[in-house]
Amino acid sequence: MSGSNHARRNGSIEWPTVGLIIVTYTAWAGIGFFLWSSYPITALLLLAVVLAMQSSLMHEASHGHPTRKGWINELLVALPVGLVYPFRRFKTLHLRHHADERLTDPFDDPESYYQALWHHQGLPPAMKAVLRINNTMLGRVIIGPPLATIGFVLSELKLISEGDRAVRRAWLLHGLGLALVLPVVAYGFGMPVWLYVLGPVWLGQSLIAVRTYAEHQWSERPDGRTIIVESSPLSLLFLNNNLHLVHHKSPNVAWYRLPALFQERRDQWIAMNNGYVFSGYAAMLWRYAFRAKEPVAHPVLRRMPDPGRAFRPHVHGHTLTGLDAAAVPAEPPKE
Repeated sequence: MSGSNHARRNGSIEWPTVGLIIVTYTAWAGIGFFLWSSYPITALLLLAVVLAMQSSLMHEASHGHPTRKGWINELLVALPVGLVYPFRRFKTLHLRHHADERLTDPFDDPESYYQALWHHQGLPPAMKAVLRINNTMLGRVIIGPPLATIGFVLSELKLISEGDRAVRRAWLLHGLGLALVLPVVAYGFGMPVWLYVLGPVWLGQSLIAVRTYAEHQWSERPDGRTIIVESSPLSLLFLNNNLHLVHHKSPNVAWYRLPALFQERRDQWIAMNNGYVFSGYAAMLWRYAFRAKEPVAHPVLRRMPDPGRAFRPHVHGHTLTGLDAAAVPAEPPKE
């Protein structure tokens, strides 16, 4: 079930993905230049959808799509219209997340929403309350984006201050991209940058948070940790990552092949993840809109401080860690 036979069947360039990249960036420019001045509300909403799609395309490129040349894939998706996440950092952290045996680990999985128990117990009551709200689906969609952004930036600044050259280089390249995007937004579109941030950027991240809200849960079996959402009107926007287990087991398969790969062995996929399946995101929202699906503290892992290992904030595009690092008492030196 590796999916290796499904990859690159039509040559080294995956044209559906190339076409979608062109449509996405063309839509971003077209909405900003031609729609914003006449229909501002519509433009803001459509830009949020475009930014969510660009985030999904960054994810696709991080797995070696749509070409076999990593530098070409980076050029195709790295223009930071979403402002926050440098492509190289997104790619590094996301590929680290794909070690399924470490999924949900508060330290070793960069996309885990769980915290180590001892870390969580050291937080102020107000922060604990915020994190509980963030673990409801509406909370994740509404307050999750700014919490994740703040946590990510603080974590990255810490790495840069410690002399991490790869992180610094990624942010320098990101800065060059921002030097192109921000003037286009402010002077080309004529849109205030603060409105672009509070509108399309925030809403775009909220759309992605619908997908990431319940992608992973703790299970003794690694395959039981990853969700399948069988169908959704948002599947295209998420590039079929609603079939998340299929993606994790076949990470090199292009997004447009995932549905067929799932349908070929639907019963086997569902048995593989112990039935961690939702019919759609509406069903998930109905159940968890105001109720946390998971505890903030990991129910099994990292219950006690590891000797010689300190808490290091780690963040990906959609998770919250690091925001509250200053509130945590110092631990033994990190590994």
